Amino acid sequence: MFLWTVLLVLLLAAVAYAAGQRRASALVTPAGTRLHSLPSYHGLLLGAGALLGGLALAIAGSLAFGVQSPWTAVAAVIGALIAAVPLYGRTAVDFRARNLFERVTMAVLIACSAVAVLTTIGIVFSVLFETLIFFRSVSPIEFLFGTHWSPNGTPASFGFVPLLAGTLLITVIAIGVAGPLGLLSAVYMAEYASPRLRNVLKPVLEILAGIPTVVLGFFAALTVAPLIRTGGESLGLNVASESALAAGLVMGMMIVPLISSLSDDIINAVPQALRDGSYAMGATKSETIKKVVLPAALPGIVSAFMLAISRAVGETMIVVMAAGLAANLTANPLAAVTTITVQIATLLVGDQEFNSPKTLSAFALGFVLFFFTLMLNYIALRIVQKYREQYD
Repeated sequence: MFLWTVLLVLLLAAVAYAAGQRRASALVTPAGTRLHSLPSYHGLLLGAGALLGGLALAIAGSLAFGVQSPWTAVAAVIGALIAAVPLYGRTAVDFRARNLFERVTMAVLIACSAVAVLTTIGIVFSVLFETLIFFRSVSPIEFLFGTHWSPNGTPASFGFVPLLAGTLLITVIAIGVAGPLGLLSAVYMAEYASPRLRNVLKPVLEILAGIPTVVLGFFAALTVAPLIRTGGESLGLNVASESALAAGLVMGMMIVPLISSLSDDIINAVPQALRDGSYAMGATKSETIKKVVLPAALPGIVSAFMLAISRAVGETMIVVMAAGLAANLTANPLAAVTTITVQIATLLVGDQEFNSPKTLSAFALGFVLFFFTLMLNYIALRIVQKYREQYD
């Protein structure tokens, strides 16, 4: 029912647009009377008023009468009429419809931005509130600096350090794989590949970004992990059946398209005049790329790497299927480890007491993870601001 109500509001907005445009056009006389605003702006103003008024009362009606109630549609019609009819009556030669429509548009854009900001603030405070409740029963010092994580143990231990170590280990391996592959592939596609070949390679590479992470997790668990274990045992190494190396390699494959696509766009944005100037000075193509193009594109490339790191830090399925759930404090890539996101998912699965320290620890992990990614974004922003160059 609510969908039909929205469609009805859109229809009313279209009718209001047509009515406003027709009424404004009728004010133009053969003597050459000029409107302050074009007839289209009069129509847009009436259409926007009908749309916003109808949607506002439709939402209020759904809250008051229910989504399936026909009174919701009635409220939407009333809201559209209340907003559009006065504007229709104000249509005149000197009516500043364009200015008013631009103010309405600005207000809508500000409201949309405010929704995003308020949503972020709401998420932060909701997680922070539960985190403070968790710290009533567990010391923040014990949580942040503890070296043992066992929420199901007796007694339970909530040391965050093993989870941080596992997250960083897998992320470093992933970036070690994706960084060179993504950046070099971007350089090749932007500087060396022909347009025809680039139009083939880039979509094929980006297909990798569309593969579900659970499929990549299967690939890591069934193919990559056994290969690493077999190869390690042939060299006399002690390799766990689930290892950070397997998860990191596959995660690196997952974020290669992210680095490659963003870096390719950034390299292509470097002005051609810089390349031409370098060639005019006698530099070769490789020298131009190393000494001109990449330094000019450095801020954007750093942002791409930071975004890829944030993506790797937040990955869950690949780690669950390839690295395991063991919270081991180790820097050995051949050992089983776990990450922050995996533990958050594990702690909130199944029937759990919401007010228990075990469940509330997931919110504490989420808050620390949020702070970690926020610091990464801040570092990227500072680097961009420091090395950004303005071109004509």
